[in-house]
Amino acid sequence: MEENKLIELKGITKVFDETPVLDNIDLYIRQKEFITLLGPSGCGKTTTLRIIAGFEYPTAGTVLFDGADVSSVPPYKREVNTVFQKYALFPHMNVEDNIAFGLTLKHVPQDEIRQRVGQMLELIDLPGYNKRKVDSLSGGQQQRIAIARALINRPKVLLLDEPLGALDLKMRKEMQLELKSMQQQLGITFVYVTHDQEEALTMSDTIVVMAQGRIQQIGTPEMIYNEPKNGFVADFIGESNIIDGVMHADCDVYFGGARFECVDKGFAPDEPVDVVVRPEDIYLVEPDKGQISGRVISTTFKGVHYEMIVECDGYEWMIQDTTMREVGAEVGLFVRPFDIHIMKKSDVKLYSDEIYEEEFPDEAEEQDEEQ
Repeated sequence: MEENKLIELKGITKVFDETPVLDNIDLYIRQKEFITLLGPSGCGKTTTLRIIAGFEYPTAGTVLFDGADVSSVPPYKREVNTVFQKYALFPHMNVEDNIAFGLTLKHVPQDEIRQRVGQMLELIDLPGYNKRKVDSLSGGQQQRIAIARALINRPKVLLLDEPLGALDLKMRKEMQLELKSMQQQLGITFVYVTHDQEEALTMSDTIVVMAQGRIQQIGTPEMIYNEPKNGFVADFIGESNIIDGVMHADCDVYFGGARFECVDKGFAPDEPVDVVVRPEDIYLVEPDKGQISGRVISTTFKGVHYEMIVECDGYEWMIQDTTMREVGAEVGLFVRPFDIHIMKKSDVKLYSDEIYEEEFPDEAEEQDEEQ
């Protein structure tokens, strides 16, 4: 077994009522890793987590834990604990009894329970809260109690299914940092499920981007953001300009009505590709100084930058810059070779297309018929 490999999913497929939810998933998770399963609703991330936990069994494939097959082992026999979005705390119990619940079931001596509860309260920064009623706590405090209850059993893996979803934005950002700090202190594996891209980028050692029951890309936050493997990943992680292009040759791509120098190689001559350029990587210059030129059609103040839409030859480019250009201004667009990302065409729909189809099904159907 590869060193540090704790959990392996091999060929995992899950079918519900003849509908495939997971399609031949292969994934391994290292010891002491903070790994996030990221994707939109219905992509299969929570089902993957539930299969790791033992709440669901795979239709096909194998789950290995420390090299042993646990595919049909029930949850209580796995060295994992789960924290859900709904904390499921017991309102008739105080904080100490909620945290100690698992140890009480195992008949752990009371002195040891008190000691371990105290350690957990220190870890979650709530010392002295032992006798407080859980319904008197804030949402963030209740979330900490739920995490402490899961961690007190000393699992090898903590599974977290969108645990911050019920918190307000400020509290969610604070808890992201606290969770990462907690994981580093404990030195155990965290497997985290979310649809929030910023959350994944903030906390994770490794991100697994999922769509339509399949893994689209696995990598560090920096790799996922800067080198997306396909249009779906580029569209789902942050803001992107995604445009059809043609690779004429190595480092030579045509898109947006012009030829650009890039750094990508290995494509067939004149191969159709998807071209991704992040909004912050486009420089606004004088019209005659850009590789292409166009007209600003909207400007929005975003706090640390302005977000502008520039129409060039029928395509609307999103650009983020600290200097505003007025609506109607003629501008040039300049992109450096290493800021142009070339990807092979994919059969996975862009995330923005999926959202558009959900919100405007009639218009989307008309567009499909036209194409």
